[in-house]
Amino acid sequence: MLVIVVTGMPGAGKEGVVNRAALHGFSVYRMGDVVREFAEENGIPPQAIGSYASAERGRYGRDIWAHRVLNRIDKGMERIVIDGCRSEFEVAVFRMYFGSNMHLLAVHSSPETRFERLRKRGRADAPVSRKEFDDRDKRELDWGLGRVIALADQMIVNEGTMDEFWHSIDALLEKLSSAGSGNL
Repeated sequence: MLVIVVTGMPGAGKEGVVNRAALHGFSVYRMGDVVREFAEENGIPPQAIGSYASAERGRYGRDIWAHRVLNRIDKGMERIVIDGCRSEFEVAVFRMYFGSNMHLLAVHSSPETRFERLRKRGRADAPVSRKEFDDRDKRELDWGLGRVIALADQMIVNEGTMDEFWHSIDALLEKLSSAGSGNL
């Protein structure tokens, strides 16, 4: 079994890693999708999802979203990618559950690059101003995202062309796949 848990600041390129991993045969689980599903079930509007996610962490524990994602994973999958890990508590849940089969991958891009990407994305939760973007970054960092990035087993910097990014992802997926279940 090979499990890659992807982390990074909003707009860094996590979705690119996930999409590329899917092309390599990985089953994809997005923590953000789980948060959005729970929010929708509870009548939470898109612009309040971040606050909702924080409130759920306060109510049920800082690792609640990791547990909720694990409940959805098909245990028979051999190659899994989990997108959107944001706290060391979530990392601990995944490491405890998957052991040495889990690899934490951070995707990094500069704030300027990420801001432009998020604005162009056009999602309902895209920042409309640099202040809103900075506030979102602060909230994510307050959850412990910076610490998770620092703990990553591997990192991909996404500041070049799309071809360079795809090549970096493909090379890393090949490396992890050929290494088997041992940590690198």
